[in-house]
Amino acid sequence: MRPLYPPPPERSAELRRRFAEEVRSERPDLSLLCLLVGAEADGTLDETGMDAAQIELDRLAGQLPFRPGGPRSWAVSLRELLGERFGFRGTPGDYQRLESSLFHEVLRRRRGLPILLSVVWMEVARRAGAHVYGVALPGHFVVGFGAEEEQVLADPFDGGRVLSGSDAELLVAGATGAPLEPSMLVPADPLDVVLRILNNVRAWAAARPERSDVALWAVELGLLLPSHPARLRYERAQLLVQRGDFLGGATELDAYAEVVGAVDDGAAERVRGQALAARAMLN
Repeated sequence: MRPLYPPPPERSAELRRRFAEEVRSERPDLSLLCLLVGAEADGTLDETGMDAAQIELDRLAGQLPFRPGGPRSWAVSLRELLGERFGFRGTPGDYQRLESSLFHEVLRRRRGLPILLSVVWMEVARRAGAHVYGVALPGHFVVGFGAEEEQVLADPFDGGRVLSGSDAELLVAGATGAPLEPSMLVPADPLDVVLRILNNVRAWAAARPERSDVALWAVELGLLLPSHPARLRYERAQLLVQRGDFLGGATELDAYAEVVGAVDDGAAERVRGQALAARAMLN
């Protein structure tokens, strides 16, 4: 697999402008947001490539039976099409690959992390008219079909296997040791899905210090979301210092200290100390 590197600054600025505009729209387009994330990661993904990905989703949706029936029928139809016919699924090795978190690469390779494979399921099913949504189970993302009282879950990482109630309970117990709660089965908001994808990218980069460039763009896209963890600002400041922008990092640390100071004076002082240390590196 070729190394993936972000696009030139001009292209990146345009992608981020579109990303910021889309996340603030009344109904954010999940497939577009995922493709914009992919284009920020992969400088070779141009507008033609993004359009091709959308066309592929339309093509796949066109091969589903016309309105196959209730939630279980939809889940089975998606499993037969995407999991069995086209081979979309995940493997343990996919957790080690950046492209497993990039939508265009998941469409091309038909391999990816649970959440990206779930986005493929959702976008194909949505185009065909299904009532479909993501379900962010602790530690494992799946897809839901139908309303709450008739909900059917499927696991795209396992080729779209339709889950029984005990299957879902085992997934949650394996991830947390806790029982499955009804609150875990609610539809995931599209922007929460995007944040979770960016968190996966950050986790991948955190294990590879030489790819701090990836961590930085993932943090900066996260900061464009209307609701994001305040700690992302601190993480961005640390990355700037790590990459040699000592003044920029120190300025960000001071700004974060002001936010933290409203609730924790001790933590704010520690952050200000880090800002002083960053400025000292300029000498």
